Amino acid sequence: MTAVESRPQMLVEEFECIALAAEHEDVRLEFVHGRLGVKAAPDGNHSEAVRWLTEQRQRPGWWLYPTCGLRVETHRQGRARPDGVLAPEGSFAGQGEWVNADQAVMVVEVTSYDSDTDRRDRDEKPRAYAETGIPVYLLVDRDSCEVLVHSEPEDGQYVSLVRRPFGKPAVLPDPVGITLETEAFKAWVR
Repeated sequence: MTAVESRPQMLVEEFECIALAAEHEDVRLEFVHGRLGVKAAPDGNHSEAVRWLTEQRQRPGWWLYPTCGLRVETHRQGRARPDGVLAPEGSFAGQGEWVNADQAVMVVEVTSYDSDTDRRDRDEKPRAYAETGIPVYLLVDRDSCEVLVHSEPEDGQYVSLVRRPFGKPAVLPDPVGITLETEAFKAWVR
């Protein structure tokens, strides 16, 4: 990688101004590893998958916050908007649009059918979430019809990755500590 390629496209403060101006559009902006990313508005099946996840059994007092803006990466210079953030109730009160990820125990992404899903959800975001120290990253991959459970963040990467096809239970390790039945996801793929 050359010095030019590793330089951020813009400062995080510049990104936040652009993201604020674009908040009423049909896209959500993210800034991960110094690159501006555009997340397309979710389709109905994507929204149903996220809704279903919010209803799953969790520990009392925990909540899956949808589309919460997180400060991510080693020096918190990234800004990601995962489809869900599992954290204790009240964790983000008073923090504004971009919250600290210190209380997040899991982030959830559901793939969209857009051109940069592969790079963003399968490469950039796992690294950013692991650098941040978020214990579990759950990727509901509607392209491959499987869930990917990333865990054990260490040195900027998740050292454990478990793949489970839709229809097979997926164990979400501690601190989440539940088994997720994945049959429902079959209804929300193309």
